[in-house]
Amino acid sequence: MAKIDFNSVYSDMLPFWNKISENEKEFICSNSADVIYKKGSAVHDSTECSGVIFVQSGCLRVYIMSDEGKAITLYRLYKGDMCMLSASCVLSSITFDVFIDAEEDSECYVINGPAFMKLSNNNPDVKIFSLETAVSRFSDVMWVMQQILFMSFDKRLAIFLLDETSRTGSDFIPLTHEQIAKYIGSAREVVSRMMKYFATEGIVETSRKGVNIIDKQKLRNLTL
Repeated sequence: MAKIDFNSVYSDMLPFWNKISENEKEFICSNSADVIYKKGSAVHDSTECSGVIFVQSGCLRVYIMSDEGKAITLYRLYKGDMCMLSASCVLSSITFDVFIDAEEDSECYVINGPAFMKLSNNNPDVKIFSLETAVSRFSDVMWVMQQILFMSFDKRLAIFLLDETSRTGSDFIPLTHEQIAKYIGSAREVVSRMMKYFATEGIVETSRKGVNIIDKQKLRNLTL
């Protein structure tokens, strides 16, 4: 594998890069790694400060877990996305436990957490960037909570299916009922019952391979 020129990478990705010294740049680059996470592997759990993660390929799932073991997906990270919540030592105000798994084989650039914390503590521009990046994700978190607390399940499921078709550009969604349940914080049985209802209404067709949207307008009407 070719050696990564992290200086060039961060120059394009980090707005504060040209405001820090050459020694600090070298320090961060030397504490960066190109990491491959296999599908299904744990990327981050609440017991460690994994660091700042930049997704280069694949997909990571960020979620929280109840004491009973129920997982609620907060959001997913794709190519070009960055995760600050995995650097809990940098964001001491984040007191809830966040978990991250690889949904697909994923390549990520990772800046060591304690190293980034040292840089952040010495540079207000870096600290501000860290906080702004974390806060920007809370709109996604609040949207998830709003759906769970205030929306009917058929509306939540319809929104999820439409978001997936918009993201992929395809009316076929290659996800099982169990995977969908994991993403929207429900049980597989509940998803299966609602999918059966959607199918009887002529909105979707389901199979072992996934869900095919056959009447997008009816699906949109459920979100109103």
